[in-house]
Amino acid sequence: MKDFVAELKWRGLLHDMMPGTDDLLNSKQVTGYIGFDPTADSLHIGSLVPIIILMHFQRAGHKPVALVGGATGMIGDPSGKSKERNLLDEETLNRNVAAIKQQLSQFIDFDTKDNPAVLVNNYDWFKNIQLIDFVRNIGKHISVNYMMAKDSVKKRLNPEHDDSAGMSFTEFTYQLFQGYDFLHLFRTMDCRLQMGGSDQWGNMTTGTELIRRVEGGKAYALTVPLITKADGGKFGKTEQGNVWLSAKYTSPYKFYQFWINTGDEDAEKYIKIFTFLDKDTIDKLIAEHREAPHYRVLQKRLAEEVTRMVHGEEALQKAQDASSILFGKSTADALKSLDEQTFLDVFEGVPQGSLKRQDIENGIDIATALVESGFLKSGNEARRALKENSVSVNKEKVTGDKTLTTDDLINNTYILLQRGKKKYFLVKV
Repeated sequence: MKDFVAELKWRGLLHDMMPGTDDLLNSKQVTGYIGFDPTADSLHIGSLVPIIILMHFQRAGHKPVALVGGATGMIGDPSGKSKERNLLDEETLNRNVAAIKQQLSQFIDFDTKDNPAVLVNNYDWFKNIQLIDFVRNIGKHISVNYMMAKDSVKKRLNPEHDDSAGMSFTEFTYQLFQGYDFLHLFRTMDCRLQMGGSDQWGNMTTGTELIRRVEGGKAYALTVPLITKADGGKFGKTEQGNVWLSAKYTSPYKFYQFWINTGDEDAEKYIKIFTFLDKDTIDKLIAEHREAPHYRVLQKRLAEEVTRMVHGEEALQKAQDASSILFGKSTADALKSLDEQTFLDVFEGVPQGSLKRQDIENGIDIATALVESGFLKSGNEARRALKENSVSVNKEKVTGDKTLTTDDLINNTYILLQRGKKKYFLVKV
């Protein structure tokens, strides 16, 4: 057994816990769970923290349970929300639950002998519960006064800036449902610990209170801090929206770039939270980074570790190769090795023009192509650039006698033109 709480503390991953939690964890193997909300068919990097908590929990010798909220996803958690969200239909929820189950299996071990992880879906036990039974057997144990005292409820019932805000009975009951999840896992798996973000404290303690009142049992709660950026901005959000764990929504290249572009202060925090590097290694990386921040050793190692964990070694290598294309001495072969989505991600925002496929098939001289594609304004400018030896096609210098043909096409569609080191232009054929 390893000291789970001590590991979380030095990594900055412990926010709060009920008294006696660390004593329990250091005395025996404990079953603990974290819930995941199936509002989409992929988790995003905001979900990486609870995933990593479960990974640390399992590595410490305990038994992790990942609960996917197929039932509670139909209700909506008010915690941290300023308004009620749209509810998903059952078919969409089922599809999301299946996708999330598959995703979680990348990170926690379901086959290890001593403490295999378990996946559960709370729809499996809620679907057979009658409303009258739930109200009689569960609702009577938790008073409205107790539920109203929760911060997540008080904030919604006393909105400061939004007169239309409030809370439906549907969302008000959420903490009872989540509390019942804990009670059910306590009964069926001897689950003694619930973990989650600090905004979940109210829901968690409802569960521990329900266990105390219904079963006379002792259960515990442990929360981790909500991750923020140094500038106060929301972690995991970009101009394009969420950074997803699924390559279907965020390519490994963009995922890698998200971590590479982390600020220095955030990188020092994130390397502890999002990687499993030991303390000595991290301390050395931070010291090296502080001596020469322009080399960005911390960001590079962070991006490498997290991308490998989420997408695997091969995808990491491709992301690193793609990242070197804009800034390194890459070749036409390197460009042509990129899949179309990664290629477009690398050159996102680069000005674009077009050429007719027939012209490329027949062969078009480079000076004409530079003008007809819209890259350069005139034949004189094109000839001058070629004479200066400043024009590249697919990262390789060309002279005035170059003819563009189908051999120059990347993904059978694109040609990358360049003048000097920084002026790029993407031609779609």
